[in-house]
Amino acid sequence: MAKILRSCRNLIENQHNNYGYTITTTRKMSNIIVKIKDGLIRGSEKKLHDGTNYYSFKGIRYAQPPLGKLRFKAPIPIKPWEGVQDALEHGPICPQLDIQSREIKTGSEDCLFLNVYTKSLDSSNIPVMVYIHGGGFLSGSGNSDLCGPEFLIQHDVILVTINYRLEMFGFLCLDIPEVPGNAGMRDQVAALEWVQNNISVFGGDSNNVTIFGESAGAASVTYHLVSPMSKRLFHKAIAQSGSCLADWTYTSTSESAARAFKVGKLLGKDTDDPEELLHFLQEVPAINLIGKTLKTLSNDERHRGMPFCFVPVVENKFKSESFLNDDPLTILTRGAVNNVPLMTGYNSQEGIIMLPTELKRLNELRKNPCYLVPKSLHKVIDNEKLIEFADRIMKFYFDNKEIDENHIEKISILQTDLHFSFWAYCFVNNFARYFGPTYFYKFDYDTELNLFKNIMGYSQIKGASHVDEIFYLFKNVFNTDIHNDNERARQAIYDVTKLWTDFAKTGNPSSGGDIKWPPYTIQNKEYLIINNSYQVGRYPDQQNIEFWNQLYNEAGLHVSQKMKSNM
Repeated sequence: MAKILRSCRNLIENQHNNYGYTITTTRKMSNIIVKIKDGLIRGSEKKLHDGTNYYSFKGIRYAQPPLGKLRFKAPIPIKPWEGVQDALEHGPICPQLDIQSREIKTGSEDCLFLNVYTKSLDSSNIPVMVYIHGGGFLSGSGNSDLCGPEFLIQHDVILVTINYRLEMFGFLCLDIPEVPGNAGMRDQVAALEWVQNNISVFGGDSNNVTIFGESAGAASVTYHLVSPMSKRLFHKAIAQSGSCLADWTYTSTSESAARAFKVGKLLGKDTDDPEELLHFLQEVPAINLIGKTLKTLSNDERHRGMPFCFVPVVENKFKSESFLNDDPLTILTRGAVNNVPLMTGYNSQEGIIMLPTELKRLNELRKNPCYLVPKSLHKVIDNEKLIEFADRIMKFYFDNKEIDENHIEKISILQTDLHFSFWAYCFVNNFARYFGPTYFYKFDYDTELNLFKNIMGYSQIKGASHVDEIFYLFKNVFNTDIHNDNERARQAIYDVTKLWTDFAKTGNPSSGGDIKWPPYTIQNKEYLIINNSYQVGRYPDQQNIEFWNQLYNEAGLHVSQKMKSNM
């Protein structure tokens, strides 16, 4: 019998089977080698909470290191390699500034890596979910310290998480052919192309890929919906708490280029020649480029809206193909979108994330309530209208009372509407008018898993903060014990991840369970309240959204109901 077992083991070990992988066993773990398009990689075998095995492949390079003369430019395809590359640990994170702590994390410019997690390699038809992390386009990564796979892949999907270049490295725009902007978005496209070329090796279905993301990751998802470069690279989309229509997710080409010259001046290069500036910035040590968003803010930008500056732009047409060739609203309303099923929504108290910043600038807001008018309106109205709009905002949210520390919930609601809920509504209302199916939600869970809200010290505010839904989707260092020890939390995680994965499998988030979630229609504006009750409602936060609709309409910006010009 022992001889037979040894023979069976020898047959398995060190031989590629029909799916192109080899299992090698060590005392500490089981490693597995798979052959992807450009070479062999070695992953590891791990276990889910219920003891089920899954395979983990971390730190897979999907593009060449964007170093030296490649800094700020579009990603270059990787070169094939000899031998076996380890995919046992995450690759380096991209250089970044942590939004909350203001801590500089040097990471490495050689950061274009992705991670793949799957329960089975013996297949070719498992639905694939590709996660794009948030962080204001200036921080974050796809690493498992926050984006662990276990909760999602228990539902028999493959999870892919990615890194992409951030802040200046990913979104510098010099308005020249070499650096038109959007390098970070092109990184995401390169990662999606890698998925198309390789995911079948991991058991995945390249014809059933769902992209999903939170915050800036959600804005990225909606950018891919309107980008010609992303066509046919995905088949469903989930956008959580972010939209490419929101004014914190885009800037004009001229503004972005002007900011680049401002950075050059800060670093000692005072020039108006973009080529000269490019050569200079390509030689500056990476650490000197991190955090330049905060260094370049004007006084108005410090007090109005969110401080994100190196973000996507509409590219001038230097080449035959741009990532973004027109503003997203125009693309939406002329019908030039990637028409796939969409699921999108926002959290009930997104604005909690803004409270520390808003409380610090209360004195400025009291002296000048005009800072409450968002920059997208501020740019198109005169001073008289600006004062009028500020007065109307003060009356609507604060009943004309002076804003103080006792108004934290009202401040949170205002920031929720300003930056998230209104723009989610604008995108879904435009998209569903002509495309779909579309599913709209409002995430309102309030449990021990609302870790971001609780860590920030605002547990007294009912509802879900920005970021809170992440702890219902991904296993991470913050929620592992809660999941293991709390049955109610475990059930909430199961229910939420089932909605997400049912949508990824079928395009219908309630296709496999008792929760009934009707598609959004322009007439009824159906949405699902995601909490313990899972009730269907109509027109979420209607009074608040119509208030902002009115202001934008009066300013001539019909952002939620612009009529289609042509097909």
